[in-house]
Amino acid sequence: MSPKFGLRPGGRHGLSSRETRDPIGFAVAAVNRLAQSDLIDRVGLRKQAEQAVYSTTRNGFRAATAAGRTFARVGRSTAGERPAAAESRGVFDLTPTDDEAMLLEVVRELADELLRPAASAADAACAAPPEVLLAAQEVGLPGLGVPDSLGGIMEERSAMAGALVAEALAHGDMGLAVATLAPGAVATAIGLWGTEAQQQTYLPAFTGNDVPAAALTIAEPTVLFDPFALATTALRDGDGFVLDGVKSAVVRGAEAELFVVAAMLDGTPALFLVESGADGLEVEADPSMGVRAAGLSRLHLTGVRVGADALLGDTEGVAFRECVRLSRLAWCALAVGTGQAVLDYVTDYVNGREAFGEPISHRQSVAFMVADIAIEVQAMRLLTWKAASRASRGQDFSREVGLARQLCSEKGMRIGLDGVQLLGGHGFVKEHPVERWYRDLRAVGVMEGVVML
Repeated sequence: MSPKFGLRPGGRHGLSSRETRDPIGFAVAAVNRLAQSDLIDRVGLRKQAEQAVYSTTRNGFRAATAAGRTFARVGRSTAGERPAAAESRGVFDLTPTDDEAMLLEVVRELADELLRPAASAADAACAAPPEVLLAAQEVGLPGLGVPDSLGGIMEERSAMAGALVAEALAHGDMGLAVATLAPGAVATAIGLWGTEAQQQTYLPAFTGNDVPAAALTIAEPTVLFDPFALATTALRDGDGFVLDGVKSAVVRGAEAELFVVAAMLDGTPALFLVESGADGLEVEADPSMGVRAAGLSRLHLTGVRVGADALLGDTEGVAFRECVRLSRLAWCALAVGTGQAVLDYVTDYVNGREAFGEPISHRQSVAFMVADIAIEVQAMRLLTWKAASRASRGQDFSREVGLARQLCSEKGMRIGLDGVQLLGGHGFVKEHPVERWYRDLRAVGVMEGVVML
């Protein structure tokens, strides 16, 4: 794949000077590395190796988490760097900027050339191919939410850019999108709420060349799960905390080196940084109906002791509430991307499939169903982008993300169902990807905290 952006040599990532870039320009500078790389040309999308998550899913055993790397403690316990709120344009215009459009061009190419072809095998293996994870790293996705001053690629809050990226990746495959975005969710959380010590300790790993697998863990295996009434607890013990509980839907849990764990502290939900080598951590296979390529697992915490410096954010639940809202926003963006994939696929199918001498799209019942999908996808996109835009500007977006989640949960499942219906018998078999997209879309209403913008 040849370079497309015409960036001048010199400066960071090939730009002539820092002053020539506005905030999203930092993202474009990072993703330009993929355009200059021959990675995609080298990738043969070979059969996936039997990775740790695949092995646990296949064999069903429960084991201790991987020891992972050692994160050296540096910095002070004072408040860390915070990305500035994006400046309002003063008009109701959700059209992506030129730089966002350039960013999306690269991410869409990544989704089309890597994620889409690898999706079926990754779904069967319950694991993301190393090639896909490496490509996401070269694009710079883990650092999308990290301030430039901390080695990332953004100067402003990046919820809008993150929503656009999540949507584009999910158009390739939702499960692989979740797998590639998970480390960035942890980095974003540390960038938004971490102390100086936490940022200096952990963020360099997410902005370097060897990005660790990491996961944000809020969900629990309980009926009618409520993220604000967690069963996982954090008890004060001396100068630290002791965590107990079970977390579900943990992305790439068997290989993760760092977790952000949600637990109740003094009756209020809070977030804690837990390294995979901590005593009392166990990971268990948790194969799911959808987003299987994300390698979902359960994380068991039994008397896990962490220091006082493991607390991420405040103890009043402010950071946790924003974390949940951003997680829901990310799932809405993923639903929009997958819904668009369904629409594109069924449109081509009904126009090419003939019955009684004419395309089945000539039947009103078929045409109206496709039109309904198009309307619902656009409505989902509008609400999601509006919520993301407000989040980027630092405004209250609780109402907007609530509306977006309600619509995406309900209509996303309906889009998947109608997509299967429009393909008839073909919708029920794995020869066509719509059945996988249907399974993935059902996750939107039940997932919390797997990815975050």
